[in-house]
Amino acid sequence: MAPSIRQPIVSVLGHVDHGKTTLLDRIRGTGVAGREAGGITQHIGATEVPLSAILEMCGDLVKGKSFRIPGLLFIDTPGHVAFSTLRARGGALADLAVLVIDVNEGFRPQTIESLNILKRYKTPFVVAANKIDLVPGWRKHAGQPFVVSYRDQPESVQDELDKRMYELIGRLFEHGFSAERYDRVADFTTNIAVVPVSAKFGEGVPDLLLTLIGLAQRFLESQLAATEGPAVGTILEVKEEKGLGTTLDTIVYQGTLSKGDTIVFGTTGKPGTTKVKALLKPKPLDEIRDPQERFDSVPSVSAAAGVKILGSGLERAVAGAPLRAAKDDLADAIEEVAKESQVHIETQDDGILVKADAIGSLEGLAYESKQAGIPIKFARLGPVSRRDVTDAATVKNPLHRAILAFNLEILPDAKIALQEHDDVKLLESDIIYRLIEDYTAWRDERKRQLEEASRKEIAYPAKLLFLPDHIFRTSKPAIFGVRVLGGRIRTGESLVRRDGRTLGRIKAIRSGEKSLDGASAGQEVAISVDGVTIGRQIEPGDVLYVDLPEADARALRGRKDLNPDEVAVLEELATIKRKEDPFWGM
Repeated sequence: MAPSIRQPIVSVLGHVDHGKTTLLDRIRGTGVAGREAGGITQHIGATEVPLSAILEMCGDLVKGKSFRIPGLLFIDTPGHVAFSTLRARGGALADLAVLVIDVNEGFRPQTIESLNILKRYKTPFVVAANKIDLVPGWRKHAGQPFVVSYRDQPESVQDELDKRMYELIGRLFEHGFSAERYDRVADFTTNIAVVPVSAKFGEGVPDLLLTLIGLAQRFLESQLAATEGPAVGTILEVKEEKGLGTTLDTIVYQGTLSKGDTIVFGTTGKPGTTKVKALLKPKPLDEIRDPQERFDSVPSVSAAAGVKILGSGLERAVAGAPLRAAKDDLADAIEEVAKESQVHIETQDDGILVKADAIGSLEGLAYESKQAGIPIKFARLGPVSRRDVTDAATVKNPLHRAILAFNLEILPDAKIALQEHDDVKLLESDIIYRLIEDYTAWRDERKRQLEEASRKEIAYPAKLLFLPDHIFRTSKPAIFGVRVLGGRIRTGESLVRRDGRTLGRIKAIRSGEKSLDGASAGQEVAISVDGVTIGRQIEPGDVLYVDLPEADARALRGRKDLNPDEVAVLEELATIKRKEDPFWGM
């Protein structure tokens, strides 16, 4: 008798809004997608689809075929990131993956990142080319196989879909994958199967399910062999349930977990241990995160399964952490869980502070930050506290004095600390990519403000022409017209002649009746200058320069916000000054 095999774990990934949760909703007949923050999945759910339900959905497609796979366990990941953070002994938790791509929109940034993750973990996958119902002229056939629906489309619509499919297949080829429409694949070991679907109406969903169970049975049987022994799993979510206390939503991917077992689970510190009081399992075609019906209480579960664990002291557990059942090897299990619970995030000496509610979310946030070129100095789990704010305030670079908080409570002492440290920016969201966007926008605006403030503090190079026939007063103060030939002038700045002779300060700048704080290249204005008499120290037609303090000249060297004219004026001034001091401004 052949050994029994467990159901494969299938991860669903792809770009935001391309229809991952809608696809699972269609399979299980629920409505989770509409209840997510911003319509985007942020926490991980698990849905068990038994073989009987798959065969019923597939109908005539499976006539004459037999399967040993008991069903499929789908994980609905928050975007593409949690796929890499849901680990099974350091590898990917998923046996198979479905990459959802909008056939009309094509490749988006997260599509590419998802492909890179699939490549990195060498996970077999199928592409669901979603939203075929939006192809102009498409005739909908709710719940029907794609092959049936496609035959009933007008030729022009078939051609339009084929065009979009070829574009998608071409993009996959650019990323190193040979792909073909699933019903045209001759060899599934060398070609990625692309299944056209409408998650909204269920068209093509039977074809997708059939492709998944076919691949699992044909290529994964050896790795799906059911293993005896204590359970090994990953915590999906730590939840406070009314009447039950703290519970753990868990994927058991190896062995068996029974009521009464001692389990070891990951925390932010030392691993926790407890006895399993009860195991609650969602009914098939439902899911742990938001079940439509009551859970079934079961004596045990075997891999692969999604299950809710009840026990005391589970408050310390963290999502994304490992879980082990221990028999006679408690010390070994604790050591193993401690090793696997470590958060592996690359930190820098200078960078932002990131916080999240779960290991997976934190690693996901860190991954997105790295992709966006944002350095991280601190990465922590749990609510935002005073300590986080004071640590962020000590960061050297003012553009990194920010806290990115994913799906977290802000403690009262942190709110007080934020008022004390008004240069620390707290950004909150329950959508990871929005945190990155918000931080980038804040950083760019803060940089602009800082540059503006520093421009006000530092004198900038400027070159002026004393306009002939524009003398309004010869002295006390001298008032005359100038054209700014390069750079910019401001009130309070001293002037110097080409021969190095210093003159008085600019007291005021006017244009007609209007007083100005400054004037830039190309402007003609009247200036009043103390301590000079026209005809003695200066003459019409003279070229003058702003007399920069040497420290300012040094600070300006290499600044990216100087335009070419300002750089040239700075060099001319340096030439004048170096007649007396050869190292001036260096």
